[in-house]
Amino acid sequence: MLHFSRDFDFENTPAHQNMMDEAFANISDEYKSGRVGYYNLPHDSHALVDEVKALVKSNTLLSSEEITDIAVVGIGGSSLGIKAVHSLMSSKDMKTRSLHFFENSDPIDISRTMAKLKRENTIFIIISKSGSTIETTSIFKTIISHFELALESVDRERVLVITDKGSSLSLFAEHYGVKQFNISDNVGGRFSVLSAVGIVPLSLAGYDTKRLLDSAEDFLTRFFEHEEDHLLEKACYFYEHSPQQSINVLFSYANDLENLCKWYVQLWGESLGKINTQEKNVGLTPIGLIGSIDQHSFLQLLIEGPRDKTVTFVSIKDFENDLSIPDVSLKHIEKTDFINSNSFNTLINAQCDATRESLIQSGVAVDSIEFERICEGNIGTIIIYYELLTSLVGAMLRVNTYDQPGVELGKDILYKKFGKQTN
Repeated sequence: MLHFSRDFDFENTPAHQNMMDEAFANISDEYKSGRVGYYNLPHDSHALVDEVKALVKSNTLLSSEEITDIAVVGIGGSSLGIKAVHSLMSSKDMKTRSLHFFENSDPIDISRTMAKLKRENTIFIIISKSGSTIETTSIFKTIISHFELALESVDRERVLVITDKGSSLSLFAEHYGVKQFNISDNVGGRFSVLSAVGIVPLSLAGYDTKRLLDSAEDFLTRFFEHEEDHLLEKACYFYEHSPQQSINVLFSYANDLENLCKWYVQLWGESLGKINTQEKNVGLTPIGLIGSIDQHSFLQLLIEGPRDKTVTFVSIKDFENDLSIPDVSLKHIEKTDFINSNSFNTLINAQCDATRESLIQSGVAVDSIEFERICEGNIGTIIIYYELLTSLVGAMLRVNTYDQPGVELGKDILYKKFGKQTN
């Protein structure tokens, strides 16, 4: 389970209720009309889980124990959600295949990641919604050359493609007989983790994607039945205070939450930073921090810096790891002996509580999300939670939550630098 709480004042006035009712009606229409497809993924992607299982049975390579590694080639929405789930689950004692990510155009990272892989042990999954993402296609060409993949014959089963139907990457897959999974036109990349983008690689890696989807669907149903109205109130608070508190900090107390922070940063920033229908530049700036590390770098700014931030704490109640601080006393640093014999689980959560209380006492708006423990179910819940919250705030800001014209401008400039047109 996830536990939600807040430590900021919210008075549900008639004006606030009207705002929440309008935003709720807006995204309900997105859902029911089918204009925005991510709402349907927790239900519809169950068929995808079955399709992956059938593919593994029919494909001797995919079912082989020789396949120990899965290389995911994609960037942004085509990788961040997968990484968030994988990094959270990687500490579990599970029999899974290793996931490797090719994202950036960084030549050192590309070379380093390729060096970890052997052709005979690897499945390559190429993910690009548009089919022409320059980083993805460039890295894919490099992989083909480096591993000498014979796509015309035996290696076509070693490659899977996830893209829009009819895209250039889709046409490539048809030409070479490569298996492809398609993303619905009404599902944007940053909202696609519960589509084929996430479900295919995570299923092949060995994670319980059905449970991931079930928990997301349960929360989605409760939300639209008004059983999770705290989400509406949080969205309303963020919107109302956005002119003064334009920065939201996700302060996550576990290293394995870092990729969840990165996924949130893309989702929040790319969805809400827009010119709205009233021709105003609006948005909320996302920042992802990791506790207790960033207590030693960013906390001073939060407490005594400008009052332009809200902070959301994410913690894990039970790390399911009993590592404790030994009962050792060291000369001249005896003042830290009070923590001896306590578990690190207890220590990190005490640090989280102390930081939260210090911010509350300093007048910073704070809310909290606590994982009971890490599992696919809880991860599915937080994914749909943040997707819904993003849609609600976007509706209140009166922006198109699902486009990214600013990103497209950068792509146009890049293509022109190489003397090419994007169309």
